[in-house]
Amino acid sequence: MPASASPVLELRAVRFVRAGRVILDDVDLRVLPGEHWALIGPNGAGKSTVLSLCGAVQHPTSGEVHVLGERIGRVELQRLRRSIGHVNPRHPLTSSLTIREVVLTGLTGSVELVQRWEADAASLARADELLDLLGLGAKASERWTTLSQGERGRTLIARALVTDPRLVLLDEPSTGLDVAAREQLLDTLDQVRLAHPELATVHVTHHLEELPRSTSHAALIADGRITAVGAATDVLTTDAVSACFAHPISIEHRHGRWSARAAHA
Repeated sequence: MPASASPVLELRAVRFVRAGRVILDDVDLRVLPGEHWALIGPNGAGKSTVLSLCGAVQHPTSGEVHVLGERIGRVELQRLRRSIGHVNPRHPLTSSLTIREVVLTGLTGSVELVQRWEADAASLARADELLDLLGLGAKASERWTTLSQGERGRTLIARALVTDPRLVLLDEPSTGLDVAAREQLLDTLDQVRLAHPELATVHVTHHLEELPRSTSHAALIADGRITAVGAATDVLTTDAVSACFAHPISIEHRHGRWSARAAHA
């Protein structure tokens, strides 16, 4: 993607303060179309707050946040949120919607189906197209309450994509998955990114093993500040990750995937 492309997401000198406590300080981040970012850091580093700003859920205390060309604070947030895909494994659905119905809730930005709302033929076709892409086409009529965690994860990716967003946010999407389900989910993310070359993503995780091969960029965050940012292969290194987590961690990058383990002298 040329450097002249308009950013999908841009944070400029962002500061976020809650109850007198500085959560983020002087955070800069610029995401272009087709880039796939990993946001990594220890618990309490500020990852979730960054993601909430990217998702137009919160306003910065100071600085600027631009999402899809709109500046937070100068745009109706609910409208902007409908243009952003969000994958959250803690999706709070408790009723027995079908897989297809869960995907369609992405069009209304709701957890449940909206009363007196009906999907048109094009929306139904789009939902089924995505379910086929994610290997769930034969299960479209099965109920959310009967799905495995891995199937739920893939359903939520389809839900995030049903509006054809330019930006998708992934909030620890591998949470609760066993190794096989995690690998299926990561393969799915690679397939989605290949099928949608203009799509930009931001993937929050604690674990480098949960990053798909298509990860192109990374930002490390600690104590509310970005400690390293750039191409993933430049940022996800032993020195940079050890500094971010304040602990010696040995990083390996093989066959397009990362792994981490404690480094011993």
